[in-house]
Amino acid sequence: MEDTNTNWTPFPDDNLLGLTDKNEINELEAKGIANAEFFLFELDSEISISTNLLLEIHKIAFGQLYDWAGKWRIIEVTVGQLIPPKPVLILQAMYQFIDNLNFKISIAKKREEHIECLVYAHYEFIRIHPFNNGNGRTGRLLMNLVAMKFGYQPLELYFREGESRKFYIDAMKQADSGNYQLLTQLIGEELTSF
Repeated sequence: MEDTNTNWTPFPDDNLLGLTDKNEINELEAKGIANAEFFLFELDSEISISTNLLLEIHKIAFGQLYDWAGKWRIIEVTVGQLIPPKPVLILQAMYQFIDNLNFKISIAKKREEHIECLVYAHYEFIRIHPFNNGNGRTGRLLMNLVAMKFGYQPLELYFREGESRKFYIDAMKQADSGNYQLLTQLIGEELTSF
């Protein structure tokens, strides 16, 4: 089983542009994420979330740099204590997740239900870990798409450095054992209407 840390950028020779400067790579990744965010803002809020849409978002975010962008994961990974589905099960898991998510979105009327949807969208996506890399960032993009569908501003969740990241990681670890309280609190505190 390959152990993959989800908070790193692959080795420089793994990118399509042959970049070796980590700052340059991070800058291009940040631009890709910004492009994906812009793409989300341009979408019709009535759009139904689909596997194709998620593949497209991932491709926009990471396609300039990586050949794995916009393609389902083909390697086995562990994420903290979690072992996400094997690559052959990803598509089925994603279809089920998307069906559940679209259903939850369709019946969510109150703020608490919206928060529950956002927790589900983010956590369940991360749990499935459908891509080789960029799952956390894509999971946040998906969560923000759901937030915007409900009329909220995109959420930051945490910044790369400092206490907020530790709180987020703790919240995700607790969610791994079935306790979504911290993640619900984190999302609830940050949720702001337009």
